[in-house]
Amino acid sequence: MNIFLWVLQVLLALHTATGAVWKFSNTAQSVPSLGAIPHGAWLALGVVELILSLCLVLPAFYKPLAVLVPIAAVLIAMEMLLFCALHFASGEAGYSSVVYWLVVAAIAGVIAYGRFVLKPH
Repeated sequence: MNIFLWVLQVLLALHTATGAVWKFSNTAQSVPSLGAIPHGAWLALGVVELILSLCLVLPAFYKPLAVLVPIAAVLIAMEMLLFCALHFASGEAGYSSVVYWLVVAAIAGVIAYGRFVLKPH
């Protein structure tokens, strides 16, 4: 189970870091349903995502930071759910983005549950 969680953590960290870099090179208006996010908040989300990505993998190098993993996973899941809520609030048609965000939130949820309950360290 520990190896499975580490694989998920690394994949989620890569995904989140990629999303952060994408946020620096694109505006929220690139995704019409996220257009309500101000540019400064969009860039701040990118910085937060980079920090969360680090929090997912740093315990591999320094064990006492293991408490950061489930916290980072919960925050990533919350961000994805926020994106879903913004999509629904925008009235935008199509739900492929919502499905994508829900899958990422579910993976983050599995990591958080696994690190909080099943295999904390």
